[in-house]
Amino acid sequence: MEIGLISPPVGLNLYVINGIAQDILLKTILTGSLPFVACMILAIVLLCLFPELATWLPNLVMGTII
Repeated sequence: MEIGLISPPVGLNLYVINGIAQDILLKTILTGSLPFVACMILAIVLLCLFPELATWLPNLVMGTII
């Protein structure tokens, strides 16, 4: 959901930032958000390829229930 909020064409968060900092161009804000979009897409791909990553830390802390 966050990817949709910081990427075009919807990009609601981009327009909020542009409304707060009106002297900064929307294009500049967009290019600044692209690395975060790339990181989120990479995280989704990693979780799809290796779903055990999502439960690794809770299993480590809480122990595995048998």
